[in-house]
Amino acid sequence: MTMKTMLVLLMCLLLCVVRGDGKPTEKKSHVIHGVPLSEREHNDDENYDYDHEAFLGDEEAETFDKLPPHESKRRLGIILEKIDVNSDDVISEEELKLWLKSNQKKLISGKVDERWSEFDSNKDGLISWSEYKKATYGYLVSPQEEEDHKHMIFRDERRFRTADRNGDSVADKEEFTAFLYAEDYEHMRDVVVQEMMEDVDRNKDGFIDMDEYLGDINSEMGSEEEPDWLVADRKLFVEVRDQNKDGKMDLAETKEWIFSSDYDYAEVEAKHLVNETDTNQDGKLTRKEVLDNYQVFVGSHVTDFGRTLLKHDEF
Repeated sequence: MTMKTMLVLLMCLLLCVVRGDGKPTEKKSHVIHGVPLSEREHNDDENYDYDHEAFLGDEEAETFDKLPPHESKRRLGIILEKIDVNSDDVISEEELKLWLKSNQKKLISGKVDERWSEFDSNKDGLISWSEYKKATYGYLVSPQEEEDHKHMIFRDERRFRTADRNGDSVADKEEFTAFLYAEDYEHMRDVVVQEMMEDVDRNKDGFIDMDEYLGDINSEMGSEEEPDWLVADRKLFVEVRDQNKDGKMDLAETKEWIFSSDYDYAEVEAKHLVNETDTNQDGKLTRKEVLDNYQVFVGSHVTDFGRTLLKHDEF
């Protein structure tokens, strides 16, 4: 499985809560939400690791974890000045959202940079399809292995050609990022939909019918009473997903389905951080409110100042 395929599966196959009554109630959702702000699991208790990485980035969060409280607060104060773009001495939810989005872009860029040298074999700053194919599928040595991976290679090449907007048969950093993180690029959405259609359309008729939409859960239920979410999904398919009422979803309807979510990780996290620390409940954060709740934003887990990593001149 290629890195790209793994990313798509991780982003698309989100697991819902499983009830404890022994019935098959695990549902897979193909609705795409975009790239999370951190690889850590987000939760609502006082384990703020996700918040720290979302707010600082993973490397900076690790640095702050080694700082004593007074140094964490000092550095956090410097960051607040950057977030406060209109210099009104308060942090709005929108300013916080913009800051988180910039960190999200850095996260994606960093992941692309980590893998770049694996594919750019001739070190010319570009990645050709042949370079990518060799690096990804070069281990295939027999005709049978080639045949077994034929469809995946076809899909990868189709995605690569779509990302290559100028048609020069090589990918620069932006084009390769679009190849890997296609869900975040408007011009890549059709190929994402095509891939999803191929995965879900088990009878290969070019459409997604009710049973395919529901996945394997329908057949697993047998004579058991259907859970509420399954009943609701049947209704959703009939009333919303199948817009032309022909009993199945075509490409356009599938696109509407998988990109139907308006979930924004940065917006959700910004609301969460404000709700956690907005003492006077006015919808914005003062410097005092942030610094009084510094552990939500940056953390500070050890006090041995000799282990701190004072590595950034700006601090």
